[in-house]
Amino acid sequence: MTNENDNPAGAVDDEALADDWAQALQEQTSSGGSDDFAKGAPHFDGEVPAPTGNNDISMVLDIPVQLSVELGRTKVPIKYILQLAQGSIVELDALAGEPMDVLVNGYLIAQGEVVVVNEKFGIRLTDIVTPSERLRRLSRH
Repeated sequence: MTNENDNPAGAVDDEALADDWAQALQEQTSSGGSDDFAKGAPHFDGEVPAPTGNNDISMVLDIPVQLSVELGRTKVPIKYILQLAQGSIVELDALAGEPMDVLVNGYLIAQGEVVVVNEKFGIRLTDIVTPSERLRRLSRH
């Protein structure tokens, strides 16, 4: 039997994983990487700032949303989908090296680049879509 302090086989140590990501980010910023985005962005350290005024954002902080990173898109006929097998290649509209789109509930909110830490994929945000740009994109749909 295992007690609460033991990590069952295969369980992820969240604290160690968070430390690994923090170390990777620290290495990236200390290596002289230009990160103009981060200079003006608020730092998120896991603590949510207290709401101010009448904007009680704490009411929506626990609402789950679907976060996805999109490599690219393409339109193909159903007959092509039915012919797909292991090893098939599907050409996407994105070029190699282009930033990945970060979507929340299907809406573009940022772009970033893929990073790997301890054999796990992540995405480093390189550009945040401004609220006015998000509204402009919504109005086109």
